[in-house]
Amino acid sequence: MNPSPLAPSSTVLVTGGTGFVAGWCIAELLRRGYTVRTTVRSLSKETGVRASVASVVADADDRLSFHVADLTSDSGWDAAVAGCDYVLHVASPLGNDSPSGTDALLAPARDGTLRVLRAAAHAGVKRVVMTSSLAAATPSRSDEGNVADENVWTDLNDTGKTNAYRMSKAIAERAAWDFMKDHGGETTLSTVLPGAVFGPVMGSQNLGSVLVIGRILGGKLPGNPRIGFSIVDVRDLADLHVRAMTAPEAAGQRFIAIRDFMWMADIAGELRAQLGEQARKVPTRTLPDFVLRLAAVFDKALHNVTPLLGRKLSFSSAKAQQVLGWAPRPAKATVVDCARSLIEAGVVA
Repeated sequence: MNPSPLAPSSTVLVTGGTGFVAGWCIAELLRRGYTVRTTVRSLSKETGVRASVASVVADADDRLSFHVADLTSDSGWDAAVAGCDYVLHVASPLGNDSPSGTDALLAPARDGTLRVLRAAAHAGVKRVVMTSSLAAATPSRSDEGNVADENVWTDLNDTGKTNAYRMSKAIAERAAWDFMKDHGGETTLSTVLPGAVFGPVMGSQNLGSVLVIGRILGGKLPGNPRIGFSIVDVRDLADLHVRAMTAPEAAGQRFIAIRDFMWMADIAGELRAQLGEQARKVPTRTLPDFVLRLAAVFDKALHNVTPLLGRKLSFSSAKAQQVLGWAPRPAKATVVDCARSLIEAGVVA
């Protein structure tokens, strides 16, 4: 099933335009003929976003505009949403993942989402599609052997399962559904729950989870830790956002967005097989768990992933495929395309 065609006058707001996922959502919408607005924390970011989007979509500059709005403030949201048909709420708050940074992430994620939804409902937009996370559908440890679908909700009391950023996504999604029960009016909500988002980059800034591939490709670790990811291509994720935005049957629904699970050792092997000399720094041996735990004492990024050591959680995206006709590409292709784009962008030498 293809996304429903819209008249050229249809306008979509994408929040957080400087982000990796938001950039591809903007590009996909422009490619399909939409008029797009996006929010940034400062208009000084506009030139960079336009250049990134222009690298994949030609002749769309006049259909893209910018509004200043921040998830931590009410200012700017009503103006950004006014006159829009749809909203893709992709933005996440900035912050850190140290224990002291937990509150600094959780409150803005929840309150920022409510600001967007409140403005959208007030403006009478048709639908908001919110980017959540698999972190909002993590099964309990007793159910880890089962395949999780959209009926699964993370136990928010089990804070040891995930870092502050990912927990913030679960809390924000819960808050979104609770808000819509009482205040949505004619505005409907859909949520999209991606796993690890990889794929081509448009530039060298705001790369998010893509830096995992950069670390492997650049040989930043002496070996491959026993960590794996449920992967989705950023291009397919943008496509799913548009499908969830336009399909009548997507109203009030959650959609998991993943294709394949790959261990870091599998990712490393695929990069070596496909990139040859460009993958010369990719590690070949397995990193013992104790080495990663020791390194995590000094490296916050590694500290965030140590709870995933040796764990393979299984998720199903059958609902998105069956209900919305979504057809994501294989993860092997995604990680190779991601690596090639990092090399081309000069992120990895």
